[in-house]
Amino acid sequence: MSPYYLAIDIGASSGRHILAHLEDGKMVLEEVHRFPNGMVEKDGENTWDVDELFAQIKLGMKKCAELGKIPVSVGIDTWGVDFVLLDENNERIGNAVAYRDGRTKGMDEEVYKIISEDDLYARTGIQKAIFNTIYQLMALKVKKPEQLQKARTMLMMPDYFHYMLSGTAATEYTNATTGQLVSPETKDWDRELIEKLGYPQGIFQELVQPGAVLGELTEEVQKEVGYSCEVVVPATHDTGSAVIAVPTDSDAALYISSGTWSLMGTELFEANCSPESKAHNLTNEGGYEYRFRYLKNIMGLWMIQSVKKEIGGSLGFGEICEMASKSKIASIVDCNEDRFLAPENMTEEVRKACAESGQQVPEGIAEVASVIYNSLAQCYARTIEELEEITGRKYDCVQIVGGGANADYLNRLTAKATGRPVYAGPTEATAIGNLAAQMMKAGALADLKAARACVAQSFPIVKYESE
Repeated sequence: MSPYYLAIDIGASSGRHILAHLEDGKMVLEEVHRFPNGMVEKDGENTWDVDELFAQIKLGMKKCAELGKIPVSVGIDTWGVDFVLLDENNERIGNAVAYRDGRTKGMDEEVYKIISEDDLYARTGIQKAIFNTIYQLMALKVKKPEQLQKARTMLMMPDYFHYMLSGTAATEYTNATTGQLVSPETKDWDRELIEKLGYPQGIFQELVQPGAVLGELTEEVQKEVGYSCEVVVPATHDTGSAVIAVPTDSDAALYISSGTWSLMGTELFEANCSPESKAHNLTNEGGYEYRFRYLKNIMGLWMIQSVKKEIGGSLGFGEICEMASKSKIASIVDCNEDRFLAPENMTEEVRKACAESGQQVPEGIAEVASVIYNSLAQCYARTIEELEEITGRKYDCVQIVGGGANADYLNRLTAKATGRPVYAGPTEATAIGNLAAQMMKAGALADLKAARACVAQSFPIVKYESE
């Protein structure tokens, strides 16, 4: 039997442990553990319960031993921008505050007193999002300076969990870039920018690449899970891992990593930090082998997830999709407006946006979902036009990976709106990309081209024709 590898993929609403091995050149997956995640309010802040998450990480690892399938390595990926601060005793300082918390309101203006928005983009190539690490740190500097003063280490969320497993503190490159503090030229922390902003230099750890080995599990963790294995850093930003799993041999592919967020873009070998790129709100996030994920961050299925909680009752996402497909409402909203980032009630926010623009106001789950799905498809179509204009490339298809690849109605709308065929799958792209990085490090997959070819052979891809 070929060796097992373990990907722990933690999203904003859930996490899962996926074991994989290679069989006849194909990747075979097995989910061994799944657990809930979500923001919790603590001390007036929206936070992540990192203690519970780490307990679940260990529980899932223990289940591997119970199955008799002990992995040779483990790697964790999560969302971007959020971090944990540690003091001189490596104890956590304050809460693990979530990116949807309101503490960053007005912090962009504080940053722009030091460096203009235009200069910041030219320097980092990262699109403005009020929750970026750069603004979260400014919120601490302004509102809780004592926390920054006590801090000796800053670790992005997956780096913190890797530290808890291995005892080694390091920051993975792809996730670090999301925070708007890494130079696309040096591929390292922009120390000059950090100094200008008044953030403590010492908290920023060495950047490592996907495939870096942090060491074995600590003795304490070994005792809990029943074995030892290597901790191998994947592309720890979930989109970074998902893009590894885009099943294409073209360097000019267009992808959508579709989940809570829709990340739509292509791969570049040099960052585009031009004023034109900034005007289109495109971003240059770090990717595997120092490629750049040149993409737009679109609100994504967060809107549908929110509406399902509010008025969906016991309906599944597939049922909501089917109901939406039968709706005739033609109203459209701009999914990228800040009003949809964290509204008190997403359903009412969509309805208000339609009313304010003089369009039909949706009633019920089918119409609200239809508005959202159609709006996302139109947003994808506009983004393709922007990418083609900026890059000078023509994209003849769209490849959708991640959980959103299951959204049949949205995929059909996307093919129609973009006028291009859509290839949907694999749905477990983030975990697959995480696993591929571990397998490439081990030599089980030769390189990125071989990894993507393996993905294409291993998982079903559904084609949707444009009309």
